[in-house]
Amino acid sequence: MQSPTSRLAYLLNHSSTSFDLTNQAHQSRLLRLAEQILALDTISDEQLKQMAIQQDAPLEFRLALKLVESRRKVIAIAQPVKVGVVFAMWGEHNRLQEKSSSNPNGEDSLRTKIAQLEWITADSNVSWQLYCVDDGCPHESAHIAKRIAHQQPRYINDKVHVLQLSTAIPTSVGALRYLDHVDDSRKGGAIILGCERALAANADAVIYTDADNSVHLGQIGLLLEPFVTQNKQVVLGNRKHPDSILVKQEERWGVGIKTLRHMQRMIGAQIFERGIKDTQAAFKLYGRAVLEQILLKPTVYDFSFDTDWIFAAMELNQPIATTPFAFIDSAAESASIVQGPMTTWYVLLDGLVKAAKAREVTYSEEMADVFSTEIKSHKDLELLINKLPPELASASDKELGNPKTMSPKAMRNWIMSTKAMHAQQV
Repeated sequence: MQSPTSRLAYLLNHSSTSFDLTNQAHQSRLLRLAEQILALDTISDEQLKQMAIQQDAPLEFRLALKLVESRRKVIAIAQPVKVGVVFAMWGEHNRLQEKSSSNPNGEDSLRTKIAQLEWITADSNVSWQLYCVDDGCPHESAHIAKRIAHQQPRYINDKVHVLQLSTAIPTSVGALRYLDHVDDSRKGGAIILGCERALAANADAVIYTDADNSVHLGQIGLLLEPFVTQNKQVVLGNRKHPDSILVKQEERWGVGIKTLRHMQRMIGAQIFERGIKDTQAAFKLYGRAVLEQILLKPTVYDFSFDTDWIFAAMELNQPIATTPFAFIDSAAESASIVQGPMTTWYVLLDGLVKAAKAREVTYSEEMADVFSTEIKSHKDLELLINKLPPELASASDKELGNPKTMSPKAMRNWIMSTKAMHAQQV
């Protein structure tokens, strides 16, 4: 009979080096692997981690270890916890459905999320409700999600709620009262609606994620553990942590991404100086108490709502925990690709400026003014994304956001000269 260590070595050596988000066989195999490792209950999380490092473990094995760690944390939760899980849908008609010759990017993502939540919470004190919110999708993602939900067994179907932002606004009450039309929302409004419904159903905490399969929801124990054991009301996933698993498909940006990040980190100084570098990770938990306060008056309803909520938590003097997790990029039909990456970045920076001004937080007012006066639309960012100021050419990631690396005045002058040079060429 194999010893636990020998059995673990066997599982590691027979794990796959790849993982395809569109392949349901890969999803099933991963859960089976996690179950097999969980059965080796005499091996600690630290031992598992060290073995994976020493053996340069394959991707599938490392993913399974995240699920094992998460499952152990969930099983250890002693009191009942109700969790609302929220995601927004815009242009998700393909990824919601199964992969086929006519739908090569299909991830069957709703069924996959349901299976993941059922797995992680089985025989535990954690219960879940899933809120899928159509953010004005032109391809009627809500109707697809409803069809898939109705195909589930009754006890599962009762846990899945498909909402449409268009039917919730305009309204004179709640956090959405400042949103005039569904077209004015870019993810933020949909997430807020899902959060409101989760709170109305007495959720103790809300976790939000993306509509694709990039984040395996079997990892929610990584967010729940600090919330339950340390009363951390805000827990943020951090893809940049050394213990995270980050699989990116390809570099989406030009060299000028350093310019945008430099501006972002100066405008959002209070966030980034706290070591929170992964503001946009779609794997975050907000406890009921703090979320109710944040939703009293959101600043923005677009992609930048993440930083608005983090600012709001800081304004409320809430301690913020971060946790490493696994993320596999689902780039093929990402909204940032469909809508244009510089459109997304413009929204992020514009929203960051609005949130910083609205909240009682520390930020670079000078850099905020540079953005507001010199960057009028995504078209201005498109002029910058393939160029790089000399001051930032050799700057490390740690140096971005430091005014000594490149001051707001120097940034203004460089933007103005770049725009002037472009005007001469057209």
